[in-house]
Parts: sequence; structure tokens; C-alpha cells
Amino acid sequence: MKKNILLCIAIILYLLFLPSYVDVDIKVKAFATLVIIQILWMGRVFPLAHSSILLMLILSFHFFTYEETLDFIATDIVWLMFSIFIISHAFIKTGLASRISLMMLKLSRGSGRLLILIAYLLMFILSIMVPSNIGKASLLTSVFDSLLKSVQKIIKAKNLGKALFIGVSYLTATCGAFVATGASSTVYAYGIMSGLSPDLNYLNWILYFAPPIILFAFVLWGIFLFVYPPENIDKELLNQLINSKLRELGEISLSEKKMIVIISITVALWATQQLHHVSIPLIGLLGAVLTITPMVGVWNWNEAKQAIDWDMILFFASTIMVSGMLIDTGTIDLLAKTLMDVLPFESSMLIVVALLIFILLLRIIFVNVLGFLTIVLPLALTLGETLPGFSSIVLTMGVFLIGIPGFLLITQSPVHLLTFPYGYYSERDLLRVGGISIVCWLVIILTTMMTYWIYIG
Repeated sequence: MKKNILLCIAIILYLLFLPSYVDVDIKVKAFATLVIIQILWMGRVFPLAHSSILLMLILSFHFFTYEETLDFIATDIVWLMFSIFIISHAFIKTGLASRISLMMLKLSRGSGRLLILIAYLLMFILSIMVPSNIGKASLLTSVFDSLLKSVQKIIKAKNLGKALFIGVSYLTATCGAFVATGASSTVYAYGIMSGLSPDLNYLNWILYFAPPIILFAFVLWGIFLFVYPPENIDKELLNQLINSKLRELGEISLSEKKMIVIISITVALWATQQLHHVSIPLIGLLGAVLTITPMVGVWNWNEAKQAIDWDMILFFASTIMVSGMLIDTGTIDLLAKTLMDVLPFESSMLIVVALLIFILLLRIIFVNVLGFLTIVLPLALTLGETLPGFSSIVLTMGVFLIGIPGFLLITQSPVHLLTFPYGYYSERDLLRVGGISIVCWLVIILTTMMTYWIYIG
């Protein structure tokens, strides 16, 4: 019933604003299209791919030619997404991801407090090697669930479970911004910002984003030690459990060794991009092809094609289409001007603070962060051109970071929806930790914008 109501609203909006017999400004048509597609995406009226194809039809009939619409699907950032699906699933399939995760967790030496911190830092390594938020979360939650079930046969480790599962839910998203290839939302943001700053590359991205994200990981660790201090667990028992999981994996396989070489080549080429000037998407495609090449790779095309989420690729391309429509029609300029008129501040600093708080609040109603970023990133880019004291790149980076994690509700992130059913935390737990975390995240980003980013920029 709910989907039918939303579909009727979308159809009515279409008939009122988009057909050629309606004489309205192109910006009004663009804004109506934005509302229609957000209704379809947020309401899950159709599968994401179905809604994305409908968007392609709307854009082709009312805004671009069909050929111009198809050009968005052919962009290099879309094909980087294609490559990421293959590389990340190959990394997980070989078992190398599980082996590295367990070896990292072994460094805790059985300490519950240290286990939480190492689990958080592990997210940074996995972001480089598994550029998929769901992939990272699925991998770690299965490992944590297995360990906790064994531990809970002896002691009720409720707080340890909260720290690991809520922490993973938050850091999966934030660490996805650690590298330019860390998540679909980050790939999209990189495409936006690299157009704004041609000098932006793989290493520069880490230089910009690593400090605030690493700081937040340590702050989050401190929050859990204070709010939900982990139980005292027999260190020897925890060590034995981790070692037993490692023994189950056996000796490192030939496929894992091949994957180490492929990942090393791909990341090394990404990191040295400023020397050879080969684009990040092209390097990603090379890495993906290496995984399926006979003798060199770890699987074949028939297996690899099952790992490609074509729905997500179509959805990803459609988000770029929405941004292109909003920019080309001047709708973003109008939204930015309206926002500047509404904000009752003359100080640029106060406007930025108000903007970030507004985005945090708006983020609560958006389940899909990628769809959300299609609106706020072009808006931040435009605002940055008129806001004294803040460059477009600094404001866009701040808006990108503040809009990624969903702190308060289960429905704010697909990762929350993945971790919550395990039963290690409640919605009340999420609200309690999220209320503190959201303030800390805001302070960290504001401080970074006013000091570090301005200094290195």
C-alpha cells in the first residue's frame, strides 16, 4: 500500500511538471525530477536498477538527448565501480581477507580493550583491499560473531559485543572515505572533487582524510571504554579462539599468494599515479582483469560476473546523472542562493556550522548515502564558490565526511541493517552512543576544516 501511494505521488508530480504541455522553468522541472527519483529510491517503490532506468527515460525525454544520457554510464568512475566489485570479491573469495583480519586481531593478545581498538584499525586496512562497505561489514561481523559466541559460553560479553558491532557499523562508513576507492560513495565523491581539483590523487586523498578519520576511530574507542567498558575476558581463551580460527584456514594457498601480488600491484599503481599519470579507474580495471586472467588470476569470468552488482552500477550511474542534471539546469545554483538567503548569519564560520548541522539532521531520513550525496555535494561545491574564507574543495570535503555515517537510527545505513539482526546491540544502545559520537564527529570535522585542510590546501 505504501509503495502504491508513493508511486501515485511520483506520477502526479511527473504529470504536473515535466510534460511538454506544462510551461514551467527548467529549474522547476529539474527539482521535480529530483523529488520524483528520491521518492522512488527512498521508498524502494521499485528495485534500484528499475528506478534508475526510469530516471534515464525522464532525462532523455526532458533534459538531455538519449546519447548524452548514455554518456553518464560510460564515465570512468562507473567502470571503477565495476572493477571494485571484482577485486573486492576476489580478495574475500580466496580467504585472504579472513586471514589478514584474524592475524590483526591476534595482535590484541587476548585483551578485550585492545581487541576493540585493533578491530577499529583493521577497518582502515580492509578499506584499501575490500572497497565495499557491505563486504567489509559482512566479513568482520561473521568473524566477531564466531568469536563472541565462543566467549559467551563462559562469560556474558555484552559490552564487548556492543563495542564491536556498533563500532563496525560506524567505522565501515567513515573508513570507506579513507581511500578514494574505499566505497561507492567515496568513488562518487572522488569523481566530483577530482574535477574541482585536478591535482587530487590517491595519496593526496589519504593525506586529506586520514587524520580526521583516524582521530575519530580513537575517540570512538574511548567512548565505548567509558559508556560500555568491555568485560574482563580470559586472555588465554581469546587467544586460543583466534588461533583456532587461523588453523581452520590452513596454510596460505596459491590463490591467496596471487591475490597478494595483484592487490600490491594495484595499490602501488594507485599510490604512484602522479608519476605515471594512469587514471585510478584504468588501474582498477587492470587489477580486475588480472584476477580473472588464466595462470595469473584467482578465478574465471563466469565466477567473477556473479560478484558484479549490476543494479548498484546502474544506480551509481544514475546518481551521476542526477548531479549532471542539477548542475546543467542551474538548479544547484538556485538552491545554494536560497540556502544563503535563509541562513541568518553574516559570518562564514557560522554558515558552515549551520550547514553541517543541517546536513546531519537531513541525513537521518536518507537510508542511501549515495543518493543523499548527489544533492549535498554539488550544493557544497557551489556554496564554496561564494563563501568567503572557505574554498570549494574544503567545504565539499567537510560536507562529504559529515554526510557519510548514520549515527542514530538502524535505517540510516545498510550496514546497520546488516549488523543489528545479530542481536548484540539495541536501538537504544545505538542512540546512546550515537548521540555522543555525532557531536564528536562534528567537532572533529569543523576543527579539520578550520585548521588542517586550510593549512595543507
